Amino acid sequence: MFMKLLEKRRSIRKFTDQAIEPEKIKILSEAVLRSPSGRGVNPWEFILVDDREMLTSLSTAKQSGAALLKGAALGIVICADPTKSDTLIEDACIASIIIQLAAESLGLGSCWVQMRNRMHADGRPAPEHIAQLLDIPANYMVQCVIALGYAAEIKAPHPKTSLDFGKVYKDRFGHKLYG
Repeated sequence: MFMKLLEKRRSIRKFTDQAIEPEKIKILSEAVLRSPSGRGVNPWEFILVDDREMLTSLSTAKQSGAALLKGAALGIVICADPTKSDTLIEDACIASIIIQLAAESLGLGSCWVQMRNRMHADGRPAPEHIAQLLDIPANYMVQCVIALGYAAEIKAPHPKTSLDFGKVYKDRFGHKLYG
C-alpha cells in the first residue's frame, strides 16, 4: 500500500478552487506533528495559510517557482529554530515529505516550494520576505512552503523502468546491487 502511495504522488502545480475540508486539515496537522526529528527535538513550526491574499503574497516570495501558491487551497510554511537543533534542515525536509504523503493519502495534490537560499525580487532572501509577511520571529529559519489542494491536473506515475537502479549499491559505493 505504501509503495502505491509513493508511485502515485507527483508534484502538482495546478489546483481546483475547492477548499480543503477542516477534517483533512486536522489530519495533515497531526501527520506533520508525528514527523521524526533529530534526537526528538522537534525544532519545527508550521503555519497553515488558506487566506487567498496571503497565498498570493507567498506566491511572489521568490523570483520563480512559487507562483503555484496563488492557486493552492492551502500553503504550509515550515520554519525551524536553529537554536534548538543542528538538524533543523533535515527535520524540516522530513516534515515536508510527511505532509505530501499524507496529502496524497487524502486525495490531495501537493508541491514542495523551496525557500531556503532563494531570493525575493527585491533582493532580500525569500525566507526574510515570508517571515515579515507571517510575523515569524527572527530566530526562526523558513525552509519551504508546501502547496496543497485538489489537483486540477493528472500526472501518471513515473514508470518503474525510468528509475535508475544503477544508483543503488551494495556494501561499497560503485558496487551496483542491480544490473
